[in-house]
Order: sequence, then C-alpha cells, then structure tokens
Amino acid sequence: MFAGLIIVMLMGFPVAFSLAGLGLGFGYFAVSQGFFPEAFMGNLPLKLFGIVSNELLLAIPFFTFMGAVLERCGLAEDLLEGTGQLFGGVPGGLGFAVIVVGAVLGAITGTVAASVIAMGVISLPVMMRYGYDARYATGVIAASGTITQLIPPSLVLVVLADQLGRSVGDMYLGAIGPSLMQTAIFLLFTLAVAVLRPQWVPPLPPEARTLRGAALIKRVLWGMLPSIVLIFLVLGTLFTGIATPTEAGALGALGAVALAGLHRRLSLQLLWQAMDSTVRVTAMVIFILLGSSVFSLVFQGVDGNVWIEHLLADLPGGPIGFLIAVNIFVFFLAFFLDFFEIAFIIVPLLAPVAQKLGIDLVWFGVLLCVNMQTSFMHPPFGFALFYLRGVADQVHKNGAITKPVASRDIYLGAMPWVGMQLVLVAIVIFWPESVTYWLDKEAQVNTDDVHIEMQIEDTGSSAEPVMPEVPALPDTETPPPVTAP
Repeated sequence: MFAGLIIVMLMGFPVAFSLAGLGLGFGYFAVSQGFFPEAFMGNLPLKLFGIVSNELLLAIPFFTFMGAVLERCGLAEDLLEGTGQLFGGVPGGLGFAVIVVGAVLGAITGTVAASVIAMGVISLPVMMRYGYDARYATGVIAASGTITQLIPPSLVLVVLADQLGRSVGDMYLGAIGPSLMQTAIFLLFTLAVAVLRPQWVPPLPPEARTLRGAALIKRVLWGMLPSIVLIFLVLGTLFTGIATPTEAGALGALGAVALAGLHRRLSLQLLWQAMDSTVRVTAMVIFILLGSSVFSLVFQGVDGNVWIEHLLADLPGGPIGFLIAVNIFVFFLAFFLDFFEIAFIIVPLLAPVAQKLGIDLVWFGVLLCVNMQTSFMHPPFGFALFYLRGVADQVHKNGAITKPVASRDIYLGAMPWVGMQLVLVAIVIFWPESVTYWLDKEAQVNTDDVHIEMQIEDTGSSAEPVMPEVPALPDTETPPPVTAP
C-alpha cells in the first residue's frame, strides 16, 4: 500500500484522491483474498461521518480566516517597521526584528504562508538594500515564518491533537516551551553572526532610522498592543477554559476583522480574498483527512497496524530508540510530504506504539510538530522556500531590489536553520520537561502523611464486634457465575 502511494504521488496525482483510491482498491482486493469480510467496509461511512461531524475541526477554517485577514490588514508592516527601527542601529538588527515579528505573527495568524509572504515582501527589499548577505536574509525570513507551525494557535497542533486523541489546550500548553526555545536559538544564531561576520548583517545607516524617542516607542506600541490583545483573545480564553478551541478560533476571526478595521484596511475585497483562501485551505485539509481515513481503515483491516507495532516496539534502545528512529523517518518523509499528509497518514500508526511504550502523547505530538517544521525548510521541496522564491521574484520585478536572488542562495541559506530545528528536536527528546512543565500536574499524595481514624460506637458492652454472616455457597464444585450489573 505504501509503495503504491509513493508511485502515484510521484506520478503527480493529488494526495487526497490517491489515498482514497488506493484505499478502496486495496480494500476490494483484500476482500477478494479473504483478509476481511465485505461487511468490514461498511465501517467506512461511519468513519467519514465522524470526521465531518467533528466540531474540533471547525477551528481550522476560523484560524485560517484569521491568518488570511491579518496577512492583508497591514499588521505585519507596522510590526516590522517599528521593531526594525528599534533594533536597526546594531549589527543584525533587522534579523532580530524579523525573528521577533515572526514569533508574534505566528501567535496571531497560525499559518506559515501568511508569515513568510508578509515578512518577505516587507523585509527582504530592506535587507538587500542595506547590504545584508542574501543567504542569511532569505534563511532568517523563511525560518522565522516556520516558527508559526509550532507557536499556538498552530493549525498543525489542532490536527495532531485530533489524531492523537488529546485536547488542543494541552497541545498548545506543551508547545509553549519549545516555541520559546526555537525563537531563542534563532536569536542566538543571529547574535553569533553579528559578532563573527558583521559584514553579513550591517546596521542601518542613520538616515534610514527616521524614528527616534517617543515617536519610535509609539510606533512599536501601535504594532504590538493590538497584537497582544488578539493573542489574549485567542490563547488566553483557551488556556483559562473560558472558550473551546473552536470558540477561541471564532474570537480570533472576529478580532482579526476588528484589527483590519483599526488599520483602516477592512473592505469587501479583503474579506472576499480571505474567505476564498479559507475555503481552499479547509477543503484541502478535509479531503486529505477523508482520503487518509479510507487508506488507514483498510491498512488496519489487513493488520498493518500490528505489523507497524511489532516493527517499532522491538527496536533497540527502548523508547529512546523508538523516538530517534521515528524522528529520522519523519525528517526524511518531510522531503516528499507536507505536514498535513504526515499528520493524517503516519501519526495514527505511530501513536499506539508510543502509548504502548509509555510515552506521553502530548509530548510526542509536540516533538513531531517540532520535527515537521523542517518540512517547510527542506531544499528543494520546502513550501517556505517556494513562498520565498515567489516573493523574491515579485520584489525584483517591482524594482524593490535591483539584483535577483538566486535559488542557490535560498537553498543554501536554509541549511543552518534546518540544523537549528533539528537541535531543538534533540533538546525535546532528552529534556521532556521542556514540554511537560507547562502542563497541569496531577496532585501528588504522600501516603506517609495519610492517617485514617476509626470511631467505634460505645454500646456499653465489652463484647467483641460481631461480623455479619456471609451466606454459604451452594454445595457445588464451582461457584455460580457472577453477572455484571
């Protein structure tokens, strides 16, 4: 089945229809060979209905709409202009600004495409104009955009929570630590470049820093304060239990529309474009999920899940060996599949094995999310690199940059950032508290401090307490069967 999937995908067939077609084809073949009865396929309508009736998946169109609106409302421009002016006077200042803004945009948009495209259009011309190295500039823009995949309210975390059977709130809480560490690693790398290779990341000249003093502070606050309010609307209501993920997504969508109105860019055209983008992304996700459900039903029907469990559970090294093997597998699989396809096809097969090995599924899901960041940065198939390639061509045609950015520079510039993402994978594997620290801890009870006191009613008699009579069993060799209530 997997060999057939690879072949049809290399031939260029859409993933969703490839999964569904192969699932049905191998299903009827399995029935003809007697692997399972024909009635087994009757589970398929129930499985598909369970997907389209899952209210959790409503969070996907809400968060997608929120990101599409914010991509077009001018928020990224305000954030980048203010932080760029704030850090621009030091070597690597624009790089620091891009990383910080990428993290903030990730916390309010939830989509990689919106972050990469917005920051590429705004910051790439400025970086190239003031002498930044092309490889560093393209790498930091693409990598900062992919932080969006890990920072709540990431769509990937919603999908992983659904596939792993865990709450979205726990997945979001677990991702806080790794997302902060990923941002810190990127900032430290930029600091190292600024110290060791300052000619690659020169400071902005004084004439480019037009904002100073109170004007600079007001511009930074104008960009940050609405974003902080929107982050609280989305994540604060979710973490405090006031709203479900779907309701938090609806609040975020409403807040994005209000923010667009605040920036005086709210229009029917903006709403239409945002709705069109939302429908396309949501339809793609749901069709991939439906197709993968057909594929996985048949795969489980022929005991493929048992084969996977035996294959992975007996790896040398126990849970650590399993985690290392799985992450290597997912890393190379990300060369060919995007994160939605990996989440829908591979994760349901890995989750039972992880649970059998005693691995916390929230931590496991966050770990896979950290790894799947690399699917956006893999040369030559990473989507973030495709987005950046299109942005670089666009700004060159518009005359914003005089020299075109070569694809070689984009691909080579991505390599150090992929390495930093893999460093975070290793940190999360060997330091699980980076994820579990933020989760609610179960109350720990010290049994040594527990004292049980029994009061005996004084009846005025010193006789021993009388135990109630136990009715004797019938005189048979075996006791009668016990019927469950």
